[in-house]
Amino acid sequence: MTIDYNIFPVINASLNGASAVLIMTGRAFIGKMNVRLHRACMISAVVTSSLFLASYVFYHLHVRSVHFPGTGWVRTLYLTILFSHTVLAATVPFLVAFSLSYGLREKFDRHRRISRWTYPVWLYVSVTGVVVYVMLYQIYGARV
Repeated sequence: MTIDYNIFPVINASLNGASAVLIMTGRAFIGKMNVRLHRACMISAVVTSSLFLASYVFYHLHVRSVHFPGTGWVRTLYLTILFSHTVLAATVPFLVAFSLSYGLREKFDRHRRISRWTYPVWLYVSVTGVVVYVMLYQIYGARV
C-alpha cells in the first residue's frame, strides 16, 4: 500500500483552522460565563491540535522539509511567519497542558493566569499554520 503524502498538508491546515475556530469560540463562551461550552470547545481544541501534531510529525518523518519556491520579499515574509510560528509552536503543548490541567482541577486563578498567555500564542500558531499552508502549497504550489 502506498501513502499519498500530498493529502497531509490540507489535513494539517484543516486541523489548524478547526483549532483556531474552537479556541476563539471557547474564549467567547467563557467571556459570557458559559463554563460548560467553554470547556467543551477547549477540550475539542486540544483534541484537534493533538491530531494535527500527530499528523504533522508523521508527514514530516516521511517527507522531511518542503522548500518554499517563492523569492524576494515574499520569501522573507514567509520565512518570518514560519520562524515565529515554529518558535511559538514549541511552547504550545506546555502552555496548553498547564491551562488544561488547572482548568480541569478547578484551580481557576492559575488557569486564568496561564491562559492569558496560552490563548494568544495558541491562536497565533493555529492561524499562522494555515497561512504557511496557503502560502507554501496554494499560492506558490510547492509539491512533495
